[in-house]
Amino acid sequence: MAYYLKKTKIKGRTYLSIDESFYSQEKKGTAHRCYKSLASVETWQAKGIEDPIAYFQAEVDELNKSRKAEKEKDNEKKIDKSPMRHLGYFPFKNIMNTLNIEPFINLLQFSYGFRFSAYEALDALVYSRLVNPCSKLQTYEDVLPRLFNKCDISYDQILTACEFLGNEYQKVVEIFSCATSEKFGIDTSSTYFDCTNFYFEIDKESDFQKKGPSKENRSCPLVGMGLLLDANQIPIGLKLFPGNESEKPKLREIITELKTRNNIKGRTIQVADKGLNCSENILEARRNGDGYIFSKSVKMLSNVEKEWVFLDNEDWKTVLNSNNEIAYKYKSCVDKFSYTYKDADGTSHKISLTEKRVVTFNPDLAKKQTLEIDKEVEKARKLCLANAKRKEFGDCTKFVDFKSTIKGKATDDKVLVSINEEAVEKAYRCAGYNLLVTSELSMEPEQIYSTYHNLWRIEESFRIMKSDLDARPVFLQKEDRIKGHFLICYIAVLLERLLQYKVLKNKYGSSQIMKFARDFQIVKVENKKYINVMALSDVINELSIDLAAPITNYYIEKKQITEMLNGKFKTNNA
Repeated sequence: MAYYLKKTKIKGRTYLSIDESFYSQEKKGTAHRCYKSLASVETWQAKGIEDPIAYFQAEVDELNKSRKAEKEKDNEKKIDKSPMRHLGYFPFKNIMNTLNIEPFINLLQFSYGFRFSAYEALDALVYSRLVNPCSKLQTYEDVLPRLFNKCDISYDQILTACEFLGNEYQKVVEIFSCATSEKFGIDTSSTYFDCTNFYFEIDKESDFQKKGPSKENRSCPLVGMGLLLDANQIPIGLKLFPGNESEKPKLREIITELKTRNNIKGRTIQVADKGLNCSENILEARRNGDGYIFSKSVKMLSNVEKEWVFLDNEDWKTVLNSNNEIAYKYKSCVDKFSYTYKDADGTSHKISLTEKRVVTFNPDLAKKQTLEIDKEVEKARKLCLANAKRKEFGDCTKFVDFKSTIKGKATDDKVLVSINEEAVEKAYRCAGYNLLVTSELSMEPEQIYSTYHNLWRIEESFRIMKSDLDARPVFLQKEDRIKGHFLICYIAVLLERLLQYKVLKNKYGSSQIMKFARDFQIVKVENKKYINVMALSDVINELSIDLAAPITNYYIEKKQITEMLNGKFKTNNA
């Protein structure tokens, strides 16, 4: 219970000891024992300690202080251990039940000889990321114990499961894509592809973590991710690659893999932004009998094409929004356009392709881009006046001319810096314009515009992964564990999309769904009765009807919870 300084007089000398009082089960009361035996007061005085009693009393006080701090820490831990249990993951579990993935994961892990279920680990890690994304250690310590269905798995097994999933991530993606196609249906008449990267809080590169151009302008090692969505924005393909590799070939690789692995036949229209628009991707799509819709920078067009883009004539058509204001203007043409590509031997070839091109002008986009240009030009002018070095200009370098004063040498020390007024004028002139390039000659311009602008959905998927699912920064080091981590995030996005589009018919936004998943928690009050502590709202009331679940009840019986977790969704394909 406490430490105290015991003083015992024997034959005229005072002996000291630090004793401890504690509760004895045998005596059913307080007992004492020696914690530390000390010599006599006289002995310590002979050693130079003038007041041994005060000296060792200070040690006793420190011991009691430490014990009190430990006790308070233990009490804090007990208080922090919340009685609430997560139940907001039940719709995602219903989708997993519908997909019936478990038998296939069990077969996949058969040759590994695990003494635990990799599927149960995958299941729990995906739900944990949906309800409370955090590190694997914190997931093990704080999140898994609070899932209503607790996962009996150790931390080492979690890491082992991540390695297994990472090593087999392409097969697991294939399993989920096939199950999604069978149960919910996928539409590959058009496919959306884009890439992003994730940074790591480490300095040293590895074979997989490489420094390259970062979306967040960081100098950390990166891993690239390519994500493929079907026409309804359902994830159907994933590709992970070192952060220093070009994104352009990944479009060809992932679509070829998807078609081969899932036996997808027929023509698809590939949709991607200007960063993936290159001759090789266009020609590959043509060779495979596929179509494409890409955007192209107006600034990079030939003079003949620019003349057509900026020509203000009667060809322009206006599209109004719901407020009867101009949403955008467009005009289109069909013509032959030349492309240059290199074959396997590195020899350059020229080819002419018939394409439709749609140029659009968006007033809102023009305002936004003009403000961005204003900021960059202002920054460039200030840096020019301050004689800043090239590396300090960053993105606004495109509006600056650097001319070395030393003939034949490029140096930051002796250089003339000036604003490139021609580049500034060109940027302002191109603000709000966008050019769409497509193989679909018979597709109406407004349909081309609408199809291309669905690319924001793939950006939203990346946002969900990076923000809502907290996929970055990544602290794992082993390549397979890293891949396993991203696979878990991918599956979480897939489940959210299936719930949003296939089950709830796009009635709710992703942020509303994620908020429900995290807020729906229950507390046990009796053996088979729980209290729902989630705050009610109009969205929750509607969700209770759409999910056919008692999520608005104050009291929820264990039987009802079991039914909620074991449910399946009816599908059009089932």
